[in-house]
This record gives sequence, C-alpha cells and structure tokens, in this order.
Amino acid sequence: MAEARTDAPQGVLARAEPVAAADFDALLTERDPFLVALDGVTDPGNLGAILRVAGAAGATGVVIPRHRAAPLTPAAVKAAAGAVEHVPVAVVSGIPAALERAVRAEVWTVGLAAEGTTSVFDLEVADRPVMLVLGAEGRGLARLTRERCDLLAAIPMPGAGDSLNVATAAAVACFEVVRRRGASPASG
Repeated sequence: MAEARTDAPQGVLARAEPVAAADFDALLTERDPFLVALDGVTDPGNLGAILRVAGAAGATGVVIPRHRAAPLTPAAVKAAAGAVEHVPVAVVSGIPAALERAVRAEVWTVGLAAEGTTSVFDLEVADRPVMLVLGAEGRGLARLTRERCDLLAAIPMPGAGDSLNVATAAAVACFEVVRRRGASPASG
C-alpha cells in the first residue's frame, strides 16, 4: 500500500482531491468565530490531532502557515479522523500577519505560552470572537507571534511536568472555550 503514503493505511485506500483551503478573511467574518492558529507546528500527527480536537470543540476553522509547518499530508489527514471534512483549514503566509488581520476583524487573539499572565481557565474573552494560537513543539510561540497576540494564557501545571504536547494543550484550551461559551453536550 505504498500509494497510501502512510505507515499504517489499515488496508483501505481512497482517491480524493486535495482538501481545498478555506478563505481566512471569510473565517474571520463568520458569526462568532472560534479559530485555532498553529505557529510552526511541524508534526503531521499533531496537526491531525489538533484538527480532530478543533472539530470536536466546534471551532469554526484552523489556520496554518504556508511555510515551516506541517501541511495536510496523508498522515495528518489520517490523524484528524475525518475532521478535515468538517473543519475549514486556512493557509496563510504567516501567523503574525494573520494575527494583525484578526485584530482588525475584532477577533481576540490568545497565545498559549508558559509565561502567560492569564490562566487559560480565566479567559474572559473566550465567549467572544476568538483565535487560540499554539506554538511549535518544543520552542512554543515565535517572538513576533507572541508580541502580536492580544494576551498570553498559560495552562496551570501544578504537577511535576512543565509542558504539554501541543495537541493536548489545544484540547485543554479549546474545551475551555466550549465551557465558557456554555455549550451543552447536545449542542456539539
């Protein structure tokens, strides 16, 4: 199954057109946008897992940069477990420029960073138009991305660990937005 271009295709192969990129500006102007932007996430498995989380949380779109990031490869699509069919993915020239566009569209930009001054569990802007911004595995948010976010939020970690996998951090933050927005299990 070399055609599958993934290590474990599970005996099934389908031919499909590439996933069409969503229009970022259209995502910003949707009613009550809830976006997830990825700043340099390079692992296709993490990209897919984040797409799956975003879909389950009801995010209205995911934003990825054109360069220095994982594209929608077969491995990412497989890890997304069908989410690419439901979550629009916008490809932008760079996350810092996308943040400026989001601010102009009155969408709050919240970067997840260990040095954040707000707990992700105290995000008062979560019930407004919002874009969560997650950084690369290991290095986190790039300096310019961090500077352009409206605020930085941290996930409290009282245990021995000092960081989470980016997909796990996305899950924590996305479902805090869901909680703040008052979504019930029946509405998702």
